[in-house]
Amino acid sequence: MRAVMTQAGQRLSVDCSLPWVAGLLSEACPESWQPPDGEPADIELVVRAGDDMSDVDGWEPVTRGAYRRGGAVILHNACGSGFDLRVRAEDRLRIEASWRPPRRDRLAALALRSRFHLLVRAALVQYPAMWWAGRSGRAPLHAAAVEAEGVVTLLAGPGGIGRSTLLLDALAAGGRACSDNLCVSDGRTVHGLVEPVRVEGGAGRRMPHGRREMALPSRVRSLVPERVILLRRDGLPYSTVRPLDPAPAADAMVAGTYMAGELRRYWAFAATLALGTGVGPAHPPIGAVAADLARHVPCWEVVLGRKPTVGLRELLAACGASVVTR
Repeated sequence: MRAVMTQAGQRLSVDCSLPWVAGLLSEACPESWQPPDGEPADIELVVRAGDDMSDVDGWEPVTRGAYRRGGAVILHNACGSGFDLRVRAEDRLRIEASWRPPRRDRLAALALRSRFHLLVRAALVQYPAMWWAGRSGRAPLHAAAVEAEGVVTLLAGPGGIGRSTLLLDALAAGGRACSDNLCVSDGRTVHGLVEPVRVEGGAGRRMPHGRREMALPSRVRSLVPERVILLRRDGLPYSTVRPLDPAPAADAMVAGTYMAGELRRYWAFAATLALGTGVGPAHPPIGAVAADLARHVPCWEVVLGRKPTVGLRELLAACGASVVTR
């Protein structure tokens, strides 16, 4: 596999000699990968069989399982994925990956296939792209930017709250989106991460919580939000909509990001690369980015009622009203 894609607003190239890894990276998002065109990449990922990174004699320990020397960092079993990574951050980010899992993780990869696929995608393409985007002041957010009815909305809220359902409803009506769960932002523009949508009733790979994967339709690389909607859910039979001040809106975006299961292993990964390479932020400016977004566009809190509920188009039309009926 030799291919390129845009990930978190950056150009990422992959050179992978292992067919099973190539299939794992491309499934559910095949349309996002393109043939190489000779243009330089911001991030280069090389996956090879038999590249032994176990010998770290002469390397300085950074933390358990991580070592540095001469500007390079070796991560053993990065994020529990079974891959050892050799990372060098200079004018571009170069990552060499080798499959060398401990016995326990090899067995887990066989028994927990969906978990294994999520970890590999995160360790090889998502987490490195999010961390490298931090050099430009971008921070990860657990949110989705979607254009519906000519309005770009940033949908944020905890996992399992119903964001993906609202997003797919908008896309079915002709909208566009740059991601489902994860993005990076500098406080104005939102850049999506390439990831499949995980919803109930999908036709793809079975994932946790009874969901299945499917490709995100009408994907675009970035959008500029014109409003922020923070989602909650309660047991009432109707949905409520109310304006939200910037400070609590930013707090909700920050909290939702730290609670996200997709980012559970990201914080240690980012800090280790920053300390090991001396490049990039050890901690992304999530609070500052969320506050900047909340200051520049109107923010609304939507408390979703019991299913069936309204779609995103109805919620946008109702912004400023106190109650939305089913």
